[in-house]
Amino acid sequence: MKNKLSPDIVPALLDWYRANKRNLPWRHTKDPYAVWISEIMLQQTRCEAVKPYYHRFLDRLPDVSALAAVPDEELLKLWEGLGYYSRARNLKKAAVQIMERHGGKLPHSYPELLTLAGIGEYTAGAIASIAFDQPVPAVDGNVLRLLSRLTADERDIATPQMKADVKAQIGALIPRDAPGDFNQALIELGATLCGPGHAALCGSCPLALSCHALRLGMTDALPVKKKKAERKILPRTLFILKKGDLTALDKREEKGLLAGMYEIPSCDGHLTAQQTADYLVSLGYTVESVLPLTEAKHVFTHLEWHMKAYLVQVSEGNFHPFHSRQALSALPLPGAFSAYKDYLLQ
Repeated sequence: MKNKLSPDIVPALLDWYRANKRNLPWRHTKDPYAVWISEIMLQQTRCEAVKPYYHRFLDRLPDVSALAAVPDEELLKLWEGLGYYSRARNLKKAAVQIMERHGGKLPHSYPELLTLAGIGEYTAGAIASIAFDQPVPAVDGNVLRLLSRLTADERDIATPQMKADVKAQIGALIPRDAPGDFNQALIELGATLCGPGHAALCGSCPLALSCHALRLGMTDALPVKKKKAERKILPRTLFILKKGDLTALDKREEKGLLAGMYEIPSCDGHLTAQQTADYLVSLGYTVESVLPLTEAKHVFTHLEWHMKAYLVQVSEGNFHPFHSRQALSALPLPGAFSAYKDYLLQ
């Protein structure tokens, strides 16, 4: 980086953070377990969306031993709607590792945290600094955006060298007496005043006088980020199959997208009502009625499902497993199917 940050930003940043930080539940604890859970939940998920999940998760699984022992389906049910379900699976894997290697306590050191499933450089830095007061950086997308503007760095923020340089800059400034607050202050400033999706709010920024992008009139041009590849669109037809008081749900494979979750029976492509009836008859069902439902869309990172759906009454056939309402309510169903969840429980 050609423009270096001055140590003078540290007190200004900390003062601003302590006076203006959002009141978030995970900021009221230094419990390493709670910090860990919050950091994993916050990956690619908005703070407001995380709040109810955070409380519910900790109420049911208050410590590492409870997480290590929870059945997979119950774990995924607790995570239902948060998305990126591999995060939940890795939490349990890491909990088992912590029980086996560390006596049920999260390790204090950054290198040891990195050995746990699902914990990368950012998460290890966040846990080490917030929970254990270790002076190590925690660099996420908010911090990369903020530093690219403060230093007027025109490199792609996703490049390894850019990330390494940002870590080095922060590592040189991080105060030994407040590493957790410093890291959270950078994240907070990057998420709010210097946030994504809107113009930087430079008039309220505590670091405006130190910002090279503001001085050069470059705030709208930064950060530089390579354009993502367009998502693949996959049309699907969903069948909400009812047989008396029972409803069909399939379980997905244990690997791949939405691994181990339950899903509404479906097929690729968009079918008409008559094609739906013919298809289900070919699977051995006796179809009594086919009612079209509202179409829906769900966006994954690299994929979009464009869904048509039918509420189908059948009287015979067992190609798919059928479940009672009580059983359905306990099964983990991805948020991708939230538009049709009420029909499942009717």
